Formats: sequence, structure tokens, C-alpha cells
Amino acid sequence: MEITNSPCNLCPRNCMAERDKGQKGYCLSDNKIIVARAALHMWEEPCISGETGSGTVFFSGCNLRCIYCQNYEIAAAVKGREVSVSELSEIFLALEKQGASNINLVTPDHYVPEIIEAVLSARKKGLTLPIVYNGSGYEKPEVIRRLKGIVDIFLTDFKYMEADLAERFSHAPDYPQVAKSALEAMVEIAGEPVFDKDGMMQKGVIVRHLLLPGHKKNAKDVIRYVYENYGDRVYISLMNQYTPFERLKEREDCKELCRRVTKREYENVLDYMIGLGVKNAFIQEGDTAKESFIPDFEEGNIANC
Repeated sequence: MEITNSPCNLCPRNCMAERDKGQKGYCLSDNKIIVARAALHMWEEPCISGETGSGTVFFSGCNLRCIYCQNYEIAAAVKGREVSVSELSEIFLALEKQGASNINLVTPDHYVPEIIEAVLSARKKGLTLPIVYNGSGYEKPEVIRRLKGIVDIFLTDFKYMEADLAERFSHAPDYPQVAKSALEAMVEIAGEPVFDKDGMMQKGVIVRHLLLPGHKKNAKDVIRYVYENYGDRVYISLMNQYTPFERLKEREDCKELCRRVTKREYENVLDYMIGLGVKNAFIQEGDTAKESFIPDFEEGNIANC
């Protein structure tokens, strides 16, 4: 089947929305590119942010919309402004001029055709930075393979190995199998990790896992799968920054998510990861579960790009 954005089958939801006619898909997006933020960002892994910051472009809308999402304002497509492909290309170039270490595309999957066009245009105008695809892991491998020659680094989530959790928290019981297939395609495209003389990643794959409170087994299963299948070919980033929001207290289906991850929980999973033999990894220390770590998605944050 041909992969198209109208009728849209870009993602595993296969919602078939006629986006070119203004119909919104499951991702809450139509044919307009909506950007919520474009700015230098210091809170990614050290080999992504570096000393100058990652040139992040946050796209509005999301095909997963996890109930605990820290960026729920943009996942629900209530923040951001419309940009053309040409303007998106200019945003990339502006971020490079500001000193960005890379161009970091956050939640980009529902705009893949437009992003490819914008990257190619920017490169013709002199863009030299690596392109980072920063997604949820819930992507079709055939769409990922379209990004060969476009994307250099995949900074991907791997949220669940348990289908029931994927259903409860993201309404996507097929997430585990989808994420496995997507990751295989990402490693195929990016290859072995490559760093420059300053330790900044130029090519490669980083797999993120956000530890959820009460779900150490899920985390361990994710880590084991990634390491047993890819070893040192990918980096694993174990995150403790889960932030409980007040809105979750109103729900009956996720009571365990109404607290932070404990230090003991995180250290238990970290010890498991070390015990497996994982060496290429990033960990978080200190108190990162704060709403102050969530980017500001006001429109003015893309005004200078």
C-alpha cells in the first residue's frame, strides 16, 4: 500500500483522514503544519544538547497522546501556529545560525512528507547540521525508511513491552510490536553511533524509556529487549522525570500514575540495566520531575525563527 497523508496512513492508526481536505486525523492534524515551539533546548541527552543547545522544533498534534503526556498542550494541538514548508526550512536555518548543535524534530511523524521537503530545501541553502527524529516509537517502519538520507539520529521512545499498559495509557495495544519494527528500521538507517571530537552524536540511535511509577517490570523488559537485540549499537536513556499532573487524579484507570517515581524504583531498574552489561547509557540524577522542565509553548517562542 502506498504511504500517504491523505487519505492518511502515515502511522499505525491508519485513520485514513482526508487531511488535504481539512479533515483532522487521530493526531488532530490536517494538512497545515503547526509548530508550537522552535528554540535552543538544553534538556536533551548531553550528546544531543551539548553546550549550545539542540535546535528543537516541537510539532503540534500526536498519534499516541498518552494520558500522562508532559507536553499534552501540544499533543492535543491546542498550541502553536501554522507555518509553510518554506517557513519550516527557514526555521531550521535560523536555528543553525543561533548555534544549534542539530535540528531536533519533536513529534514529527504526522508531518514526514513536509519535513523531508523542508530539510532538502534547507540543505540546498546551506544547512549542515545533523537531523534528529525525536518520536514516540509508534511509527511504521516503511515511513521510517523514507527518512534514509534525511535523518541522521533517531531519539526514540520505547514506552511499553506490555500491551495492557499500552492500551490503558496510550490506547495502542499494538505498541510493543510496532515499536520493535520501527526500532529495527531506525538502526538499519542510522547504523553504528558516530560522534564528533566534542562528543556530539552525528549518527546513531538513542532509545529512551520513561520509568512509570509502579512499573519496574515493564521498564526492565524494554531494556532487556533493546540490549539483547542491539547491544552497543544503540544507547539507552533511562529517564526518571515522570511528572504526575493534577488532571490524572480525576481518572479511575491510572491511580498508580498519581505519584512520582521513587529513588528506590529508579535505582532498582538502573541496577538491573548495569547487571545486564549495558555500557552505552544515559541516566538522570537529582529531581527532574518538575513542571519547570516542561518547555514553554507560547507562540512567541518561534517568532525569531
